[in-house]
Amino acid sequence: MPLRRITLRVNGTTYTGEAEPRKTLADFIREDCGLTGTHLGCEHGVCGACTILMDGQTVRSCLMFAVQAEGAELTTVEGLADGDRLHPIQQAYWDHHALQCGFCTPGFLMTTVEFLNDNPQPTEREIREGLAGNLCRCTGYQNIVKAVAAAASTLAAASGARRETRTAAPSRATDVMAAPRKTDGTPAASQRPRHSGKTAKRRSGPKR
Repeated sequence: MPLRRITLRVNGTTYTGEAEPRKTLADFIREDCGLTGTHLGCEHGVCGACTILMDGQTVRSCLMFAVQAEGAELTTVEGLADGDRLHPIQQAYWDHHALQCGFCTPGFLMTTVEFLNDNPQPTEREIREGLAGNLCRCTGYQNIVKAVAAAASTLAAASGARRETRTAAPSRATDVMAAPRKTDGTPAASQRPRHSGKTAKRRSGPKR
């Protein structure tokens, strides 16, 4: 099979390599990008160890071809920390002993990132449901649940501090009050704040 030139943007860096079109995204990330934090477990999309973010959404990189990810913004576990400073979610996993062998941890971390983006203040039940697609054979899950809850609290506190800073400095371009406005005084559509709501309640049709 002829090789194809593939260019991916991972963790803000552009990687280019030549690979067969059938090469999986997980293999390309590990072998061609040299980012081995993404692990391969079942290779059937069941265990979640290979989970990464693609344009902010979790995907199973073992189920995708690398060519399918061209033009997307990818984030792997290596992209979470800021230098030697762990991401709050990583720190929470460490503090609450939410890992043992650690093989499944990268997938759990990436799943947690998306989950807390969508649901910043989850209940314990919602956390368990949000992590249901990732398997761990060591910890028994309880400490992982505790870690996610702790990370949610830390991120919420940090978000509150940022809001206070923006209130104290309304001239910043990111503040809605200082953003471009329509003639009627309402914010332009592109400047309106975007809210990530909590998990919506399931609605079902009438019983038959």
